[in-house]
Amino acid sequence: MQWEGRSAGKSVRMKKVIAAGHICLDMTPIFPIKKADRLTDVLSPGKLVKMNGMNIHTGGSAANTGLALKFLGADVTVWAKVGDDELGAMVKKQLEAHGLGEGLICDRASSTSYSVVLAVPGIDRVFLHDPGANDTYSSDDMRGLALDGVDLFHFGYPPVMKRMYQDDGKELADIFCSMKEKGIATSLDMAAVDPDSEAGRADWRRILKRVLPYVDFFVPSIEEILYMLDKEKYGRLISQAAGRDITEILDMENDVVPIGRELLAFGAGIVLLKCGTAGMYLVTAGKKRLEKLCVKLGVSLAAWADHSVFEPCFKPDRICSGTGAGDTSIAAFLMAALSGEDAAMSVKLAAAEGASCVEAYDALSGLRTMEELKEKIANGWEQTR
Repeated sequence: MQWEGRSAGKSVRMKKVIAAGHICLDMTPIFPIKKADRLTDVLSPGKLVKMNGMNIHTGGSAANTGLALKFLGADVTVWAKVGDDELGAMVKKQLEAHGLGEGLICDRASSTSYSVVLAVPGIDRVFLHDPGANDTYSSDDMRGLALDGVDLFHFGYPPVMKRMYQDDGKELADIFCSMKEKGIATSLDMAAVDPDSEAGRADWRRILKRVLPYVDFFVPSIEEILYMLDKEKYGRLISQAAGRDITEILDMENDVVPIGRELLAFGAGIVLLKCGTAGMYLVTAGKKRLEKLCVKLGVSLAAWADHSVFEPCFKPDRICSGTGAGDTSIAAFLMAALSGEDAAMSVKLAAAEGASCVEAYDALSGLRTMEELKEKIANGWEQTR
């Protein structure tokens, strides 16, 4: 379907989005406790922990952000890769249930990626992850895929996709350069880096300098980007946090704002830094960098250029799991921009959708439509301060 809705008697074209990159099957054991202060309060060697079932669903940026964008009204195609195995069949079945199985590649030489998500209430998630087929994903897997009429290309989680960070990110840069040459707006999300892995030894500063000139929307978490740009500072913050989420101890002016400005200097057009339970920080480039993007998306240049804003988190009605909260908040942010919202409203809707997501164990069940988010905000939805 290419058209949805009516506005003043005119047809409104659905925005066409490609959600590409990492995909996996997420398996989330459900902890019976309401909240823990530290992970070690719940998990320790030799301890038997009684659980309350398990939630199994598609995960990864391509699935989570793609499905959320579709829920919010975009015409979405998922470009991702799985193995020819039982887990791959489960991923394919779940995507097909939402009409998104068309762009999925099945590779007989690879296994399907999976994550065991340890989402202890009150503690940031721990992921036990096998990258599987994501490690062999490359631009060759995109050849022949349709790009006609695409408004936005979103790619997620290169730190857990080997080909994307090898050779100083050449493959990733080539993909984004190709999209920009075709006049398509671009968005890039990151993922946590395992310090002991090959990705942990990659030169992420060099990779980002190579890729970000082709990225219109750069949407990482502050933890991810701090590790990539300043490992020593990241290590100090981890020590100071003493088992807590480091976003609880970050100083906005000294720790967050300089990172945003540095990423703009690398060439990104719009930077959205997810800051955990604190909120989100948005900073945008000037009119020269954003002029073509705003024309492409049909949004006001004045409403997006040279902006910076911090949006506190909204308080969820309940907290089940943070699984997919970052991906779905990004989906709301991108959909708001595609729909003509200004920068301030777009980040507000992103924060609101993230709070909605954590009200369920999977990445989709808790989501609200744009209209529902706006109504809840207008009715005085409480935020953290």
